Amino acid sequence: MRKRIFLLALTNLATAAHAVAAPAYIFPVQGCKVTYAHSHHNYPATDILAAKGCKFVAPISGIVDEVNRVDRFTWKTNLGADRGGLYISIIGDDGVRYYGSHLSKVADLMEPGVRVNAGDLIGFVGATGDSKGLAPHVHFGISWPTPSQKNVWWVRRGELYPWKYLDAWKAGKDISPAKSVLALEKKIGTIPKQVGY
Repeated sequence: MRKRIFLLALTNLATAAHAVAAPAYIFPVQGCKVTYAHSHHNYPATDILAAKGCKFVAPISGIVDEVNRVDRFTWKTNLGADRGGLYISIIGDDGVRYYGSHLSKVADLMEPGVRVNAGDLIGFVGATGDSKGLAPHVHFGISWPTPSQKNVWWVRRGELYPWKYLDAWKAGKDISPAKSVLALEKKIGTIPKQVGY
């Protein structure tokens, strides 16, 4: 009898999971005037310009993947892995990784494994890493999750141009990059060759 009740509970849980509506997306910088281009210098990403200290929020509900609170960048070494300065990434409920860097601060309770909801504060706009001395902004990247034991920073920083999705989310439209991200990963591999610097 207990086994049957347990199986019934599992079936109900699985049914409930399939009944959940599609993920809701939110523009990732809130409470401030923003500008961003439909291009980026030499790899797919978007720089969202806003005043220093503006709120960087989770664009979708998900789990915090990576957090860096120490700006290690120096032009003496000019390491690609350090160019982002302070950053955070989340794996959205849609299976996509969303990354924001050059932050002035990562929000206090953000650590890998923490659950966030769409619109939760995850950081603040800044100019860390190789953006020191430039206009404050969030470097926003969309990619797929990569093995945590490897520092695949060039995938984390962005593999799919985000501007189409940013335009939609800013207009209140709920469109997902998940299918495009999955197709791109299948085409170029989970750990593709580094493009750009």
